[in-house]
Amino acid sequence: MQSNEKEERANAAAEEETARAEERTEEAAPAGGAESEKPTEEVREPSELEKAVALAEDYKRKWYAVTAEYDNYRKRTAATASQKYAEGRSDVVAGLFPVGDNIDRALAVCADENMKKGLEMVKTSFDKLLSDEGIEGFDPTGEEFDSTTSAAIAAVPCEEGEAEGIVRQTFLKGYKKNGKILRFAQVIVTR
Repeated sequence: MQSNEKEERANAAAEEETARAEERTEEAAPAGGAESEKPTEEVREPSELEKAVALAEDYKRKWYAVTAEYDNYRKRTAATASQKYAEGRSDVVAGLFPVGDNIDRALAVCADENMKKGLEMVKTSFDKLLSDEGIEGFDPTGEEFDSTTSAAIAAVPCEEGEAEGIVRQTFLKGYKKNGKILRFAQVIVTR
């Protein structure tokens, strides 16, 4: 008796499964009728044309990326070269600072008027060369000592009414270009 019950259950389960399969087939069938025999759409292999188009798109995307990267590299290289050139020019001009110092010293002790006029003309040409390069000299005498622009070579006691930390005398004036110090001013500071 038990084997009959098992067979009946198995038959009932099979009939149920068949009914479900028929329902799925009817739902998948187009609205035109149950007899149209259009197979359900399966995943199909892309055609050669589709593969070629996808590959071309990939190459195009990579080409854009490489082109942009090269353009950025070119701009970076040009900016670096320009900066190196400007720094090289500043280094060469900085080598002329002692010449300007010697002209200032000669002007300070020159007694002959004609010699003094000649030295002043040379000094004017020197100052024009510096200004054409964007270099400006600075003399911090009388100002508060600033270690970012000046180097103290000596400290002297304060005189009456004089504040501490003030530049009393500039031994060598400083030079800067675009806010960058090319040579620190050498100064004597009160303490």
